[in-house]
Amino acid sequence: MFSLSDLHIPIIAAPMAGGASTPNLAVAVGNAGGLGFLAGGYKTPQALAEQIVDVQQRSENAFGVNLFIPQPALSDRAAVDAYRDELAREYAAADFPEVVAEDDDWFAEKVAVVIERRVPVISFTFGLPPADAVERMHAAGSFLIATVTSVPESLQAVDRGVDAICVQGPEAGGHRGTFTTQGEPGTLALGELLIAIREVVTLPLIVAGGIHLGGQIASLLAAGAAAVQLGTAFLRTAESGANPAHQEALVDPRFVETVITRAFSGRPARALRNAFITAHEATAPHEYPQVHHLTKGLRADAARRGDPDGLALWAGTGFRAAAAGPAQLVLASLWTGATAAVDGR
Repeated sequence: MFSLSDLHIPIIAAPMAGGASTPNLAVAVGNAGGLGFLAGGYKTPQALAEQIVDVQQRSENAFGVNLFIPQPALSDRAAVDAYRDELAREYAAADFPEVVAEDDDWFAEKVAVVIERRVPVISFTFGLPPADAVERMHAAGSFLIATVTSVPESLQAVDRGVDAICVQGPEAGGHRGTFTTQGEPGTLALGELLIAIREVVTLPLIVAGGIHLGGQIASLLAAGAAAVQLGTAFLRTAESGANPAHQEALVDPRFVETVITRAFSGRPARALRNAFITAHEATAPHEYPQVHHLTKGLRADAARRGDPDGLALWAGTGFRAAAAGPAQLVLASLWTGATAAVDGR
């Protein structure tokens, strides 16, 4: 079975759903000594299987697949209907899907795919897989990682039997990995959260959230992290599948801050503040994935037009440091900075 200690460089390219995490990126990061990831959250089981085969055919390095845990049934249909009506008034030409009470995201089929393909590393976001699924994935030889945002979530993950925990701080770009859509995620900064969880958990800890400098990496590893996970840092790389408008927004002086928003999906997520967030943040309900489906067509249209004000510009707090170029060079530069920080102490 895979171990985090097997990595030549303890840097993980975060799984970024929506297209940014490509097989090319997973292969490049693995070849550079880190751990690459595929994002299975929004993919069909067939599409996920095809990407897994692609990576396996091109690399013998370990890689990971991230799966979203199915969410509770719709709890406030009226709020979602009201949000749908609000968007329909602004986007009269758009075709909005009907609000559904439940979302079939093929979770069981995706579990079967990663088991059949014997994926070395599997991580989970938005909760924990059923105990029987954990047993079956372990039997296939997979190393399992749970994403958590608080001490209570970390303890639940330990009880479920995972092999490592990804500690996600509030600085992270994209969706917060909270186990519930209700309420706001914790506000402990990443370093503080790492210390709090380390006091009660003995599993290996991966840390994620706003990491963009070598000095940060060195400090987090010294504080007890077994590895660091970065997403925004790889968004502008040559292997990234992020929309060009998204990549350009990371260095566009018009976008000056990131905020936590529910406007695009109904779940708390960190993104560059743009016109869509400003217009709709106050009225977006806590309903995922229903809100995600309502805005999916709008986001796809904005992507076709190259309009950053209509995109979900997921980004962590260190977004300005995201560098362009081959992923291998970006990873090497981060690790060089980390080792230099250690040597300079």
